[in-house]
Amino acid sequence: MNTSHKIILQDSRELRNIEDEEVDLIVTSPPYPMIEMWDEMFIKQNPEIERAFKEQEGFKAFEYMHRELDKVWKELFRVLKKGGMACINVGDATRAIKGNFQLYSNHSRIINYCLSLGFSVLPNILWRKQTNAPNKFMGSGMLPPGAYVTLEHEYIIILRKGSKREFKTPEEKANRKESAFFWEERNRWFSDIWEDLRGAKQMLDDERARKRSGAFPFELAYRLINMYSVKGDMVLDPFLGTGTTMLAAMASERNSTGLELDKNLEEVIKNLAENIVDFSNLYIRDRMERHLEFLEERKKNNKPVKHWNPNHNIPVMTLQESCLKLNQLKGVQEESHLNYIVSYKDMIG
Repeated sequence: MNTSHKIILQDSRELRNIEDEEVDLIVTSPPYPMIEMWDEMFIKQNPEIERAFKEQEGFKAFEYMHRELDKVWKELFRVLKKGGMACINVGDATRAIKGNFQLYSNHSRIINYCLSLGFSVLPNILWRKQTNAPNKFMGSGMLPPGAYVTLEHEYIIILRKGSKREFKTPEEKANRKESAFFWEERNRWFSDIWEDLRGAKQMLDDERARKRSGAFPFELAYRLINMYSVKGDMVLDPFLGTGTTMLAAMASERNSTGLELDKNLEEVIKNLAENIVDFSNLYIRDRMERHLEFLEERKKNNKPVKHWNPNHNIPVMTLQESCLKLNQLKGVQEESHLNYIVSYKDMIG
């Protein structure tokens, strides 16, 4: 199998070149309204936002920002296949306007609009970010009642278009089985609280690019792609940033398309794509090693492992894992400008 990955350097609202119901999965993280680092970007799209800030009308600015994002969510509903999934990583914001410090709930505003489009909302994931901050409160210190709790988590909103996806043909069913994940991964990944993911520790040395992108970690995108799609699916990220979703799709044998407004990130994305083979293969090897460590722990505790995976010659916990097949990347070729073809090879053992 080969996969294709296309990057489009244009506004995320310009999704018109993607056909109706062409995408199987969306994994993205938009700019967060009311977080100051994104103010300028939102203001460029709608000058009314700057006017609202000057008038110190916080919720008016908040609403105008979300109306810009609404244009994206509406297009995403159009391009997503029936039964397709959308995973949106977003954090709420806190801000003081007119001396009044309060919460701006980005996740609930997005959920409400997506419900109006016809999405079904599934249980969300709370991504609890690990922090080294010495102070765990804001406001009046140790004096009640004016201290505020700190926001140490973000949301991963899980949406589905229509009813549950079906796999009807023998080929579809076989591919789904090959796309399985390990039993112990299921137990960790499908928890509604993720505490084992740090912030965006990426293959990214450019500090300026990191600040511009607000990137989530590779593991976050990799998990979601493996949880909510199968091999060969099309994954879309309309806020591509440094390309994390595309890289995770490459590592997962999925196709991808990404849109990015900031043309300054082009070289960063190209550099990461050119180095994904070694990074991905090490990552996949580590995934297998974690499974082998899990098996060793089961053995020490005299707990049974009843099934066998012939693709990798390893024990597995369930019959569903017996067809699981992890392939490694063989090579990445830039077929045309920002259009990549990835080839794969068998991973033995």
